[in-house]
Amino acid sequence: MSTQSTCRVCAGAVTEFVDLGTQPLSDAFREPGDTSEEFTYRLAVGSCADCAMVQLMEEVPRERMFHQDYPYLSQGSAVMREHFGALARRFLDTELAGEDPFVVELGCNDGTMLRTVARAGVRHLGVEPSGAVADLAAEAGVRVRKDFFEEPTALSIREQDGPADVVYAANTFCHIPYVGSILRGVVALLKPGGVFVFEDPYLGDIVAQTSFDQIYDEHFFLFSATSVDVMARRHGLELVDVERLPVHGGEVRYTLALPGARARSEAVVALLAEEEARGLHDRAVLDGFGDRIRAIRDDLLDLLRRLRAEGKRVVGYGATAKSATVTNLCGIGPDLVEFISDTTPAKQHRLAPGSRIPVLPPAAFADPYPDYALLFAWNHAEEIMAKETAFREAGGRWIRYVPDVHVV
Repeated sequence: MSTQSTCRVCAGAVTEFVDLGTQPLSDAFREPGDTSEEFTYRLAVGSCADCAMVQLMEEVPRERMFHQDYPYLSQGSAVMREHFGALARRFLDTELAGEDPFVVELGCNDGTMLRTVARAGVRHLGVEPSGAVADLAAEAGVRVRKDFFEEPTALSIREQDGPADVVYAANTFCHIPYVGSILRGVVALLKPGGVFVFEDPYLGDIVAQTSFDQIYDEHFFLFSATSVDVMARRHGLELVDVERLPVHGGEVRYTLALPGARARSEAVVALLAEEEARGLHDRAVLDGFGDRIRAIRDDLLDLLRRLRAEGKRVVGYGATAKSATVTNLCGIGPDLVEFISDTTPAKQHRLAPGSRIPVLPPAAFADPYPDYALLFAWNHAEEIMAKETAFREAGGRWIRYVPDVHVV
């Protein structure tokens, strides 16, 4: 029997369509000797019948996820560094080309995007609640405010710095359940002709690719053009542009503006029509997504158990937040995956959340190479495989599970 909760956008009824089980915090890597009880919650997803917003059924307190020791770094991928650099240059040539422009980034992380803006001498502010990554941004010359962004924050920023030409967020806005306060803050902070630009994982790609590991504690919302369009109008904004992005397994960059400030692009019209034609928000489509997740779970477990029985070594590649969803849904532990190789120092020599699989530096991956590598960081597959040619030359094989379980 489906459970219901209340929509965080419109207060309508949200009906559950998939349950990914009991999960830990996706970035709560533990010291090997830590025997304290691990925080867990039920990771389930539902859809609002009134506004079509897809969202988690349970909210994890923000302070548990975004804190002093938050380990994710935007600069960790060359692809993402170029992605954010290109966007910063575009902003400088367009929205920030006027007199004394000002840009605010929500969840600026280590300042990868704002570094380019800062070097151009343009007024900027990064709002970042996670202390350690905020410090990295500041060390790189980015002006940072250590805080969560909501309406009072926006009013304070406007009083101090004036209105913003651009408010921007990358892989941040979908993390925030209290969208009403965020969007009221955006409206208060924007200049009359300013824009709110945000990019997040796209529901359409998640469903099409069965990339179920995009669902974890930090991703409270799974946006579509349809749901963002309704959300914007409810909060005094208009969806005026969309752009499909290849990063992180498929995202959309949404541009919102104050009513009447800008014409709606043909790209918005086209994406709304595509979602309707696909029946993206239909219950049968969402239920089918859940069925495919369960098939991947069973197929991946079968493969790992068979390889184990054959005496093959399997290690994980990329201790991503996504990997927590996969390992804990499937019940994968150190008995099936020996360790996970990861480049992030804050994760190394710790245990992955829930599964307690050891996380080791990249040097361990080649000492010696395993028979198979389970690619958790599949959204960076091209970059990773180009870097790890020696693994393939040594006879290694990659295990992929999006859009289905296969070996390459």
